[in-house]
Amino acid sequence: MELRHLQHFVAVAEDQHFTHAAERLLVSQSGLSASIRALERELQTPLFVRTTRRVTLTEAGRALLGEARRILAQVRAAHEAVAAVQGVLRGTLSLGTEQCIAGVPVARLLAAFRQRHPDVEIRLRQAGSGELAEEVAAGRLDLAFAYRTQADPEHLRSASLAGEPMTVLCHPGHPLAARPAAVAPADLAEEVFVDFHPDWGPRRVTDAAFAAAGVRRTVALEVNDVHGLLDLVDENLGIAVVPRHFRHKRASLTAVPLTDGGGRRTRRSPCCRRSSPPARRPGR
Repeated sequence: MELRHLQHFVAVAEDQHFTHAAERLLVSQSGLSASIRALERELQTPLFVRTTRRVTLTEAGRALLGEARRILAQVRAAHEAVAAVQGVLRGTLSLGTEQCIAGVPVARLLAAFRQRHPDVEIRLRQAGSGELAEEVAAGRLDLAFAYRTQADPEHLRSASLAGEPMTVLCHPGHPLAARPAAVAPADLAEEVFVDFHPDWGPRRVTDAAFAAAGVRRTVALEVNDVHGLLDLVDENLGIAVVPRHFRHKRASLTAVPLTDGGGRRTRRSPCCRRSSPPARRPGR
């Protein structure tokens, strides 16, 4: 049994898609399929149920997945132990981030880390904060730059890195644009909202703030991209509650501060999250 076959198997099992796994592994889809078939021939059993849209694990595949991860982790640990004796930091750092996190220059941090530790492979995953929390909790990510809410697993540990007020963005022709002061959730009860998918940090914070205020809101349009959200607001299809720094991304929109109803600005804080106990660092 070849290690690359196990690596390919784990990638397909995690992505549940041959094309996505091939892109992540930087191999051809035909080569990945051949690798999985070779592993199935060796084990004399199918590992996946294949459909036109996705693949799922068979019972044998589920049994193999945990063992394959354990074997690959042991191989990585062996390589890293030898590198540590040689005084070289090696290994893989898997981290996640949500799009456009204020106060956390992710690219700059990764560039500085790469300069100090060129032998460490960096794997970056971008997703919503909810999904990133689950990935860290499951051990598939070492840490994530994301936004923590009470819905996250309790055994995650976090360090607050920055915070900023939330604001309401609207078209300049919208009635809110003429408001001289901040607005509270109760002022927006009748509005139509453009928002991110429920997994995203801004959406989770906004939902929590409106729920705490006892205000129901109508989210008519959901997006999974910052620029898509701004485009919809720019067409006056709804208003959006977003972190304050978003107002600098589209000069044509009007920003109105949002309070919690008691005069306090609603805030959200980016966090660096890790599993507990801390995930094993490269070279250790």
